[in-house]
Amino acid sequence: MELRKVFDTIPEQFDKYRPRYSADLFADLIEYAQIGPGKSVLELGPGTGQATDPILNTGCDYNAIELGENLFEMMKRKYGQYPNFRIVNDDFITHDFGNQTFDMIYSAATIQWIPEKIAFSKTFDLLKPGGTLAMMLTRGDYKTPNEELFEKIQKVYAEYFKPETEYKQGSFSYTNAPNYGYVDFEKREYYGKRELTAEEYVAFCGTHCDHIVIPEPYRSKFFDGLREAVLEEGNKIVFIDTFVLFLAKKPL
Repeated sequence: MELRKVFDTIPEQFDKYRPRYSADLFADLIEYAQIGPGKSVLELGPGTGQATDPILNTGCDYNAIELGENLFEMMKRKYGQYPNFRIVNDDFITHDFGNQTFDMIYSAATIQWIPEKIAFSKTFDLLKPGGTLAMMLTRGDYKTPNEELFEKIQKVYAEYFKPETEYKQGSFSYTNAPNYGYVDFEKREYYGKRELTAEEYVAFCGTHCDHIVIPEPYRSKFFDGLREAVLEEGNKIVFIDTFVLFLAKKPL
C-alpha cells in the first residue's frame, strides 16, 4: 500500500488524535484571502477535518478532494449537513475538475504527497486570477520541554523503528511555488502547546504514515517502549508546536 493511503486504514484514530491548527493562523488566512460567502475554496486531502471547520464556517463554497474512501465517508458524516459542503473521493493528481476554479486552494500537510510539478501547476491552473494557494504544516518539538524524555524516546526509535516502507517527501519543496508562476510568496509561523499522556502519545504516533506500517515483532515493542518512556517521566509529554503557513498568489 502507498504510504499516502495508509491513513485511510485508521479514520477514527486519525480523527481523534491528529492535532488541529492554530486559530490565529486561520484568522489571518481568512482575512488574507478574503474568504466568505460567494468565495469558492478547495481543500486538498482534508483527512477527517483537522483544518476544515474554520474555512467551512465562513459560509464559503467549500469543496474538498479526498483520496481515502474511509476518510471521505467520515467527512461526509461530519459535514454533510452543511449546505456549502461538497467533497469528492478521488486522486487530485488525475481528477478532472472540469470548468471549476477557486478563489483559494489550501492544504494541511497534504500537498507534499503530490509530485511538485503537478501540485503547483495544477493548483495554479485551478485558481482564479488573484487566487490564493495556502499550505500549512505542524512541527512539534518535544525535546526542548524535556531532553531526558527525548533521549529515551530516541533510544526506542533506534531499536524498534523499522517500518516496512520508509517515508520520503521526495523532491517537493514548499518554497518552489514561485518557480511555477506564483507571486507574493511568504511564510508565517504560529505557536501552540500540547500535553499528552502516555496513551495519547502512543495513539498520536500511531497516526504517522511510517509508524502505521511497522511490522511485528517490532511494532508492539516500539509502541510499548514509547509508552514506558512517557510513563517513567510522570505520564506526560509536552509538545511546543510551530504551525507553518506558506502563502502564494496567482497573478491578476
